[in-house]
Amino acid sequence: MCECIFCNKEKITTDIVYEDDLVMAFLDMNPINAGHMLLVPKQHYLDADEMPDELLAHLMIVSKKLIASIKKEYSPNGYSIMQNGGDFNDIGHYHMHIFPRYHGDGFGWTC
Repeated sequence: MCECIFCNKEKITTDIVYEDDLVMAFLDMNPINAGHMLLVPKQHYLDADEMPDELLAHLMIVSKKLIASIKKEYSPNGYSIMQNGGDFNDIGHYHMHIFPRYHGDGFGWTC
């Protein structure tokens, strides 16, 4: 059995905001902004290139729904979607960050 926290729904301690047979989304424990969610496949994968195309497409379709809910609930100036792979995936289970953005929110890329 997979010991990964995202493979064990009962270990997720934040609110689940979306769920279907293939994926679930829940609020990030350390949000960049209020409404920051993680979208994960229920089956364990590390990277996008390991997933079947249908699942990867489904993640994007669900992300579109989540973006619409962020826009409705938070009225942001925009949003960001990001995913880290390989050694930069700190959980070891594919997860996509989706979060509202605001002018001056302090989020940015560093080199």
